[in-house]
This record gives sequence, C-alpha cells and structure tokens, in this order.
Amino acid sequence: MLSDITLGQFFPGKSPVHKLDARVKLILTIAYIVALFMVSNYFGYLVIVGLIGLVLALSKIPFSMLLKSLKPLIFIIAFTAVLNLFYGAGEHVLFEYGFLRITEEGIRNAIMMSLRIIFLIAGTSLLTYTTSPIMLTDAIERLLSPLKKIHLPVHELAMMMTIALRFIPTLVEETGKIMSAQKARGADFESGSLVSRVKALVPILVPLFVSAFRRADELATAMECRCYHGGENRTRMKQLTIAGRDFAACGVFALCIALIVLCNIYL
Repeated sequence: MLSDITLGQFFPGKSPVHKLDARVKLILTIAYIVALFMVSNYFGYLVIVGLIGLVLALSKIPFSMLLKSLKPLIFIIAFTAVLNLFYGAGEHVLFEYGFLRITEEGIRNAIMMSLRIIFLIAGTSLLTYTTSPIMLTDAIERLLSPLKKIHLPVHELAMMMTIALRFIPTLVEETGKIMSAQKARGADFESGSLVSRVKALVPILVPLFVSAFRRADELATAMECRCYHGGENRTRMKQLTIAGRDFAACGVFALCIALIVLCNIYL
C-alpha cells in the first residue's frame, strides 16, 4: 500500500504539459478545483473526464499511475460515500431501518461526492507528476510575490511547501524500510484487534520521526554549506516564461468551464 502513494513524485518528460509554465499550471489547477465544485450533474463530470483524458494523453503519464495514486484513498472515498448514502436528506425514500435511511437523493450525493474526491486527487496529482519541485517553488514564489510588500517571507514559504511535498515519497520509502525491518524482527502489523494494530505502529513512528528530523537537519546543513540565504538576490538558471502553448491551455480550460456552466443550466 505504501508503494502506491505517488503524491509529490515528479516524472520527467518533454510533453506539451511538462513544458507549460509552472505558474499557469498552478493557476489552472486551482481553477480546476473550483470547477469541480461547480459541477452539479453527471454531464459536467463527463467534461472533467474529457479534460483529464486530454492531459493524460498529452503528458504521456500512464493511466495506471493515476489509478495507483487513488488506491490509498479508497477507504476515505468509501467512507464519504457511505455517510452521504445513509445520512443524506431526501424525500424519495428507498429503504429505512431505524435511523438508517437511503433515498434517491442520498445515492446521487454519494456518487457525486465520490466522483468529486476522485477527480480532485487525479487533477492535483497530475500537477506534481508534470512539474519539478524547483519549478513549482519558483511558480509559488512568483505568484505570491505581491505579499512581499507587507514583508512576508514569500521565498521561505514557497521553499517550505515544496520541500514538504517533495519529502512525502522519501518518508513513504523510509516507512516501508522500517516496516520491513520490524517484520524481520517478528513484528505483526496485520493481525489482532484495532487497538493492538495501533500499538504495533509505535515501533514504526518513533524511528520514522527520528529519521525525519535527521534528514531535515542534514538538509539544513547542506543548504548552509552552499551559502543559502533565502530569496535575497537569488538568480534562476531556468526563467519562467509564458508562451503560446500556455494561452492555448488556458483557452481549452476556459472552454471546459463554459461547457460545465452550460451543463448546469440546460441539463
């Protein structure tokens, strides 16, 4: 299961999606999240499916990789669907037993919420799959640059967010190594009651926290040895530039937004 967590990973490539300006991709991702909450029927989600399919085809990211990113969240998706199914309000009751009630509206809400979570994870995963951490840091810093006028440490904030995102795969890999080592010593993480399973995680969490702090200290030392001083007078090897493909991507996304609005009004 730990090997299925792909959040924060970057897959290098030379596709049109990889070549898009990181600022544009970040803004479009935020707009994509807003668009998901605008969808009110299944036809709108068909537009979302078409958009994700287009991005997958252009970026050449395997569809199996996208499914892999959803696998660790199956429990959360199922739990959200059950809550909306049994505790959703509605007039057309299909089943009722005590305080449990299933309605047509509850079924619809359960499906819509599940689809929303699935497409939310899929869309945000594509951002990290096709954008390197360095470019993502530069994009966040450039977009937040107006906040420098009120003396906020924009560069440090962007660096912190990107390092935290980048360390997710590293910590997942470290957790897998620790679990393998504990299993070799006779630890059992799969049998017993829920309480016993939680207690069995203590031998994993303690060395994981120690490893995380050690890695953070090593990273801080490496940055100091390289005379890192934050965003003051720093230059960049790769400059962010907006090209015609970025305007084309914005146009395609605007078309998708228009289709979603039309689906909400007429369908």
